[in-house]
Amino acid sequence: MGKQIKPCRPKWAGMMTDRERFNNQMFYKPVDRSFNMEFGYWDENFQLWDIFVENGITTNEEADIFFNFDQFKVLSGNVWMSPPFSETVVQETANTKILINEDGLLAEVPKDAHDTIPRYIESSIVTPADWREVKARRFQRDDPARIVDFDSLKAAHGPGRNYPLGVDCGSMIGRIRNMLTFEGLAYAMYDYPDMVEDMVETCCVLVEDWLDQILPHIEFDFATGWEDICFKGGPIVSVDFFKNVVTPRYKRINEKLKSHGIELWYTDCDGDVRPLLPHFLEGGINCLFPYEVNSCSHPAELLAEYGNELRIMGGVDKLELGKGPDAIRAYLETLVPLVERGGYIPFCDHRCPPNVTPTDYLFYLDLKEKMFGLS
Repeated sequence: MGKQIKPCRPKWAGMMTDRERFNNQMFYKPVDRSFNMEFGYWDENFQLWDIFVENGITTNEEADIFFNFDQFKVLSGNVWMSPPFSETVVQETANTKILINEDGLLAEVPKDAHDTIPRYIESSIVTPADWREVKARRFQRDDPARIVDFDSLKAAHGPGRNYPLGVDCGSMIGRIRNMLTFEGLAYAMYDYPDMVEDMVETCCVLVEDWLDQILPHIEFDFATGWEDICFKGGPIVSVDFFKNVVTPRYKRINEKLKSHGIELWYTDCDGDVRPLLPHFLEGGINCLFPYEVNSCSHPAELLAEYGNELRIMGGVDKLELGKGPDAIRAYLETLVPLVERGGYIPFCDHRCPPNVTPTDYLFYLDLKEKMFGLS
């Protein structure tokens, strides 16, 4: 029997189901109130926040239940390495471990497992010969592990559900970045462009195979993706590469989504996405999630520029959450027109960091309900 989580607060009052509310809000239709969700928390929060420690909350999934957020679910397929590399520790120091991770990267990580980006030392894939070997062993389309048990999924997520359900469309270039490293991808795009395009194509066909299996059997409300190929200075790949290599694959996936009535597709890409945004939209990705403010802009700027063509989920500046009630109130007030127009759901613009106090976080949740809940 699973852990029983007792919510610490009532669910926001409402007259619509979570599914009805989400779909109406994302498509500029009337809603009873804003959809209520959050993206999650740093791992440290579960050790440092007394409200989590005292109530046994240890994961983001448990926190969603604890705070009684609206339900929001995503189904993912086996669209990457299968099998992944076995994680193997190759060396230890007093404070760190050097290991081979699931993507085949030699990486240095802290022993205390605090949240930080690992120091990537070396990739298992540098040359086309390396890629051919890994592709043959770990990216086979006919791997039995890629077969979907859609009967079980259909039974668990039938058409009568009251929550929105998304289908994950993987990553066309972000996970390749993970596999090659930032520097490795930067070099490979120029040294071995055919290899990188074959990697993108491989990612695309694996997603297409997953969608071909699952879309005929389950009614989805939206699609999701993950890229993380931008930082505060813009994209880590050239715009031409993205336009000519990545966007055409998005278009193929989008055709499948649209043929099954899926008109909303978000991708998780941190950093300054503005140089890539026209090409996201061209490919069919019409929503940004969780929309990192400080590396890009206030969400109002992009929503004003692109109108109803673009949606945003997130965009509550996590730095303002750490400054106390006055700053939190001032920032949320800037989001009122966005929630009123539709196509926007407010929540923290990434995992909430531990410098935000539990008291201020609860103030934020209370204020969000007063401003965007059912009045």
